[in-house]
Amino acid sequence: MITRKILLAALLVPLGATLAVAPAASAAAPPAASAASASPDAVAFRSPEAALDRVAHRLRTTEPRGNVADLRPFGTMVGDATVVGVGEATHSSHEFVTLKHRMLRYLVEEKGFRTFALEAAWSSGLRIDAYLTRGEGDLKQIMDEEFQGAYSWWNNAEYRDLLQWARSYNIQHPGDPVRFVGDDNGFAGPQLYDKVNTFAAASSPELAAQITELYQGLRPTTSAETYVNDYLAKPLAERKAIAERTGRAVDLLKQHPGANPDAHAWAVQHAGAIHQMTTLYAFDLDDPGAIPGAMLYRDRVMADNIAWWQQRTGSKIMISAHNSHTALKTYAPASHPRVQGEFLREQLGTGYLSVGLTFNQGTFNAFNHDGAPQRFTAAPAAPGTAEHTLDKVRHRDYVVDLRTAPTAARAWLAEPHTIKNIGATYPGIADAPQIRLTQTHDVLIHLHQVQAAHMLN
Repeated sequence: MITRKILLAALLVPLGATLAVAPAASAAAPPAASAASASPDAVAFRSPEAALDRVAHRLRTTEPRGNVADLRPFGTMVGDATVVGVGEATHSSHEFVTLKHRMLRYLVEEKGFRTFALEAAWSSGLRIDAYLTRGEGDLKQIMDEEFQGAYSWWNNAEYRDLLQWARSYNIQHPGDPVRFVGDDNGFAGPQLYDKVNTFAAASSPELAAQITELYQGLRPTTSAETYVNDYLAKPLAERKAIAERTGRAVDLLKQHPGANPDAHAWAVQHAGAIHQMTTLYAFDLDDPGAIPGAMLYRDRVMADNIAWWQQRTGSKIMISAHNSHTALKTYAPASHPRVQGEFLREQLGTGYLSVGLTFNQGTFNAFNHDGAPQRFTAAPAAPGTAEHTLDKVRHRDYVVDLRTAPTAARAWLAEPHTIKNIGATYPGIADAPQIRLTQTHDVLIHLHQVQAAHMLN
């Protein structure tokens, strides 16, 4: 029987994964033209790696500090996009986070981005945003308390460094700060209840009494991990009844706009975040047949929260999540019908840019099947897999625009290839996916090697 920790890890990155070693049947390169009859371009592009080699832009480093001029080609790829979803092939590898830190620096300094979004709870985002913008709280305490259970993979030195950089930037630019939003719905912290209750009390005694009754017994008083474990232990019928109550709270708030439209909009969103959690956990997560609906709901929520934040703040946003969330097309249609990136492309058109991150070999952290954190090693990519071909490009680490790749590369990119897709639990709950990269991401960043992130707890 699956433990709750494993279940929550699966929810964090439900697409899971295994490392594929079998070559994809369609991965073979097309026959090369003879040197005597082929044009120079044909010779250069006779294999997908040769074609990619011509258009790949080398990354000088994956570390966050120093000159970021080598990211200018990436900036061109971003163009006028206002939301950039940057994925990762594992949840806990050092280079994926440090590269995102470096990309955030570039997007903030050169492209006017002002929000970093993470696959974390909406309530966690509020606490981190308050720290970044106003210096409220202690960062270590915030990370320890917010990044628990399935979210514990974010409690690492690499994300601490990113957040410290953003705080430093904001001290120097108090009138134009970098902000933080959590777009996920795996937990709803006590501050959400407090903010909704405060708004209701200022609106009318009647509304305050109704909200208090609907939220009776729901405000967390324990750690996030304990709260979620205890919540999932409730009978399904009780969880469904709670979701009905939190839905009524949202409806009531919508009917009481009060005197301050901005305060009202935030109160409704905070109440909505509570309802997003209770709705997710009202699915029967012990029933495999209910998982597609739960995962569809979760990814739609993640997209909606990003869209709401952008509409409310006007900020350009960089999203950090798994490749399987930032993608334009689901990695596993049977169990995860649509994903965050699909919804964002639908809502924003080309205003949303999907960036996939792949790697050839290295180490990563994940929960094992006993629910314990463990460091794993990924061997070099096997022939026939996507990474095996991508790693033949002459640059150790590079970025490439899949939308404008040469014909030979695009033909290969359009075919299905096995790809590493490692979630919070390893091995994951889904088979290794066969991905058509041109359908899945706009831009691809490939790294030759990664190492496990440095966990703080």
